[in-house]
Amino acid sequence: MSESITLHVNGMKCGGCEATLKNKLSELPGILTVAPSHQHKEVIVEFEPEEIDVETIEDAIIDAGFYLD
Repeated sequence: MSESITLHVNGMKCGGCEATLKNKLSELPGILTVAPSHQHKEVIVEFEPEEIDVETIEDAIIDAGFYLD
């Protein structure tokens, strides 16, 4: 059964930033959907907890050049 998490992300300034984050997270195994919003400074991620954990998702966000609150 999938889970969903909302993470507060700093550093997204435009749709291009959203696309970068969405592409980076979508490459990871176990990621089902990625919905970033630079206006709300957040990303909602639906994932399979058997395949990926929240820490790995957070690390990918940081690796993409963004910051977590």
